[in-house]
Order: sequence, then structure tokens, then C-alpha cells
Amino acid sequence: MAQLRSMVLGMATRKITVTIGEDQFERIRSLVSGGNAKSVSGFVQHAVGVALDDVAGWGALLSQALTESGGELSDEERAWADEVLGTSGRSRRSVA
Repeated sequence: MAQLRSMVLGMATRKITVTIGEDQFERIRSLVSGGNAKSVSGFVQHAVGVALDDVAGWGALLSQALTESGGELSDEERAWADEVLGTSGRSRRSVA
């Protein structure tokens, strides 16, 4: 059974390297040692899952709002919003 479980995990997961701040790492290790998380890897997997669900949820909410309000912003509307928000000239990039 352990071999089967290992094989399934090997097929469904991928080992990667992620760089986080030392303070974040220590906080995660404290959660693990306190029994509030199974492992550092497990905590990170859970956090990534929550973040992906959050992004998907906001994307669905934005899509619904755009549909109900007439669709995507026009270039003119976007320029006005950038000016009002003081973001004109900034590059747009993903949160990730």
C-alpha cells in the first residue's frame, strides 16, 4: 500500500524550490512543531491551493461584474481610471 501511495503522489505532485523570507519559514516551522500543520510542504501546498481558489473566485466575481456592467473597460475608460487612481505609467503585472 505504501508503494502505491508513493507512486500516486509521485505522479500527482512535483517537487519545486520556492524562496520565502526567513521569518515566514520560521512561522511555518512553528505551526508544524505546534501541531497546527502536518509539514512545511503540506502547509505550502495548502496555502497555494487557497491562493489559487482565491484568484479563481475573484476572477469569476470580476467576470460577473463586467457582464452585468457592460463588459470590459474601453481604452478611454481605462485611461480615465488610471489617471484618477494615479496609476498611469505603471506597468500592469500579475500578483503572482
